[in-house]
Amino acid sequence: MKAKEITRIALFSAITAILAQLRVDIGPVPITFQVMAVMLAGLLLTPREALLSQLVYVIMGLIGLPVYAGFRSGASILFGPTGGYLMAFPVAAFLIAILQKRSQYSTLLSFLSTLLGLIPIYLSGWLLLSRYVGGLERAFQLGVLPFFWIDMIKALLAVFVSKAIERYKPALLYEIRKN
Repeated sequence: MKAKEITRIALFSAITAILAQLRVDIGPVPITFQVMAVMLAGLLLTPREALLSQLVYVIMGLIGLPVYAGFRSGASILFGPTGGYLMAFPVAAFLIAILQKRSQYSTLLSFLSTLLGLIPIYLSGWLLLSRYVGGLERAFQLGVLPFFWIDMIKALLAVFVSKAIERYKPALLYEIRKN
């Protein structure tokens, strides 16, 4: 692995940790911007880098670094009510990156890629949350429905940010795009 790849992986792990701290508590699952960081990783990195950036983020929190929302960390968070969402971040970033690469970087297809990347996050989060809130229906009401429109806005923001980076800092992405 090249130094530039390691740097991009570390950078997006750090971006996810930073955006996780921007949160609004509205129930058992807080609104954070870490999902937007997952989307950005998928939109801007190779599939491998996107997956690894989010895997590093999840592992950092698991081993005790306070990178999860609210500066929390540990197995109790990863395997607690909101842990299912976190566990799916690597898969979601990987999926978005694969779809992004196939989309020829079209704005509309980039947006659709981010929405499809939400599926593993919602599915995993919903299933684990259901163990803590009394069933699938209740978990869907608490952990999916309130966030869908908010995450659509985050997806739009992620696409616009990624397009701005592509436009103004293409050298950052040159190696990624040529692969």
